[in-house]
Amino acid sequence: MAAVLLVAGLSMSAWANIDTYQFDNPRQEAQYRALIEEFRCPKCQNQNLAGSDAPIAQDLKQKTYDMVKDGRSDAEIRQYMNERYGDFISYKPPVRPSTWILWFFPPVLLVFVMLAWFIRNRNSSKRDAAIANPIEDGYAPLSAAEQQRLQDLLNANDNAANAKTGEINQAVAKEN
Repeated sequence: MAAVLLVAGLSMSAWANIDTYQFDNPRQEAQYRALIEEFRCPKCQNQNLAGSDAPIAQDLKQKTYDMVKDGRSDAEIRQYMNERYGDFISYKPPVRPSTWILWFFPPVLLVFVMLAWFIRNRNSSKRDAAIANPIEDGYAPLSAAEQQRLQDLLNANDNAANAKTGEINQAVAKEN
């Protein structure tokens, strides 16, 4: 059984996909590595070409390798990929009207959130100060006569509410 597992494991490792590209100079290899790190795999979506083993990623790596070997510049390779796969292929999409939301929405949202937080805290501190010292905001404490008048009004309101509740209870009792 162990021999079967060993043979199966060795045969699977033969299928492992290892990129073995030969470059003319280290500059070409560095260019290739930077580009496959920058390009997004169309199938995996949140993975770059360097980390993807999808067949489309293998094809794109091969195409990138061929273009680097042909002496194409980074801009030419990016343009080819963008023409064929759109802005989605790049982790660094260009700034144009169709991508403005990607570039400008996060910082604008951050500014609005910070502004709202600042206004809320400023109003909160004003409210706390008004509670601590009401005379500064033009509110003086009630005099004894004003307090008595307020209490009479509240009691009268409570009495009226209690009388209304009593009438409702009597009407319900009569219906039953």
